[in-house]
Amino acid sequence: MSNQIIKKDGYQYHTSAYIDEGCIIGEDTRIWHFSHIMKNCKIGIGCNIGQNVVISPDVTLGNNVKVQNNVSIYTGVICEDDVFLGPSMVFTNVYNPRSAVNRKEEFRETLVKKGASIGANATIVCGYPIGRYAFIGAGTVVTKEVPDYALIVGNPGKQIGWMSEHGERLEFDKKGEALCKGSGERYVLENNIVSKV
Repeated sequence: MSNQIIKKDGYQYHTSAYIDEGCIIGEDTRIWHFSHIMKNCKIGIGCNIGQNVVISPDVTLGNNVKVQNNVSIYTGVICEDDVFLGPSMVFTNVYNPRSAVNRKEEFRETLVKKGASIGANATIVCGYPIGRYAFIGAGTVVTKEVPDYALIVGNPGKQIGWMSEHGERLEFDKKGEALCKGSGERYVLENNIVSKV
């Protein structure tokens, strides 16, 4: 009985998971052991919610979002399609928390845009959007807005390069052009903005 999977409305969840009322969960989404999906969450199609994940009220996840074990996604976080959240990475939603001061009205939104990956044990300080297909290295602390396709590492996080949609490091030539080694797709860098050709 402890390993039982329940299938409901096209998605499935382990019997140890809790799913509160008012949630909308897409087809082919899987929710694993000891996770809690709180009220009024919207989770897209084909998502994978790992073990011991908490998704706070009113959070929105797009389609094909992968949430690894031990992640808490707090109110104010929005993840677009194809986002990857690595094991034990951390979101915040209050900039200056105090235990004795209620700041629920001060939650800051954090938008994680399509295709972005956030590595294990990274910390995302609230209020800073993560760009499309950006790559946040393991253990990184993000304290400012992240551009599309940016590769960010360190504490505080600093940009050290660019990544393709395929997850390969892009090496731009003098003309500002790069080829993704994994997919063969071409990219251009102009005025410090990357776009796929």
